[in-house]
Amino acid sequence: MKASLLWWGRFDPEYSRNRILRSLLNKNGLKVIDFRPQSSFLGSLEAAFRRPTPGNALWVPCFRHRDFNSARRYADKCGLKLVFDPLISSWDKVVYERNKYPLDHRKARSLLQWEQSLFARADIVVADTRPHADFYINQLGAPASHTHVVPVGAEETLFTRQPPRDPSDAPEILFFGSFIDLQGPQHIIDAARLIPEVHWTLLGDGPLRNHCEALAKDVPNVTFEDWIPYQELPRRISQADILLGIFGDSPKAGRVVPNKVYQALACGRPVVTRHSHAYPSELQATRGNGMIFIPPADPDALATEVRALVARPHALPTLATQAGNTYARYFSIAKTELGLLKVLSDLDL
Repeated sequence: MKASLLWWGRFDPEYSRNRILRSLLNKNGLKVIDFRPQSSFLGSLEAAFRRPTPGNALWVPCFRHRDFNSARRYADKCGLKLVFDPLISSWDKVVYERNKYPLDHRKARSLLQWEQSLFARADIVVADTRPHADFYINQLGAPASHTHVVPVGAEETLFTRQPPRDPSDAPEILFFGSFIDLQGPQHIIDAARLIPEVHWTLLGDGPLRNHCEALAKDVPNVTFEDWIPYQELPRRISQADILLGIFGDSPKAGRVVPNKVYQALACGRPVVTRHSHAYPSELQATRGNGMIFIPPADPDALATEVRALVARPHALPTLATQAGNTYARYFSIAKTELGLLKVLSDLDL
């Protein structure tokens, strides 16, 4: 009989992390059974009435911390192992990214204790990078021998290598994503101000967009675009010469490789982003691989690197080829699948 996983929670089935993992599970012969309760807190009671097929294990996908406790109750009732793929830490986000509470605040301590209780009760924890896995283990109590790295990856049927742009065309620098501190879009505006002859486009939305638009009122070489459908991202990426990663200076920003980096490299576009322990050290130590790393929150460094790149437009096609090669070597979906297979082995599936 075909093994199956019960995919539990009020998750977004179209989010790229979920799309990629579910596709790889199907590829490896597992059936994914969805259970999306009306209430996160009462999910186990709802399951008792709806009686979803329990499967061979239960998976709580990214961002669904609130579904964990009901999922744990149901997993215990059915004798299932529970896999937790949080992708973020709620405590880290509130304390270090949003600076909502100081570290010693009562609510910060309470949130940490709550999140530690989730990680400690997961049978298997999935992280997107090695630094994130270490953070889960050392700060949140994830089980060290059952915490696995499954990189984010890119959907390679959608994000395919695009031909380089004509070097005689005016170069475009593209940022796409959420306007949040992790991404550091305000630093992009400050960098664009230093190179008025280059066109910069920021695509997306989020709490910092209005602030960034206000910053850019006197920066005519900056354009803002609204979100586009996910399936149109490869086309939009192909229209730019250089893609931007993230530039925030929070601890989390130094532990992640965002979706956009995988997607841009898969499309064969060079990326400028901040240094991070999540990237292979040899990529950050050398040039000629389609990736340029700068210090976090440093508009001057960003402007310097972009100025040097656009000053040699006929070198951009070579850089694009290098970016695609770097994706194939370091970031391909095969890396994601390898990590996922280790999770399945831990589940005895």
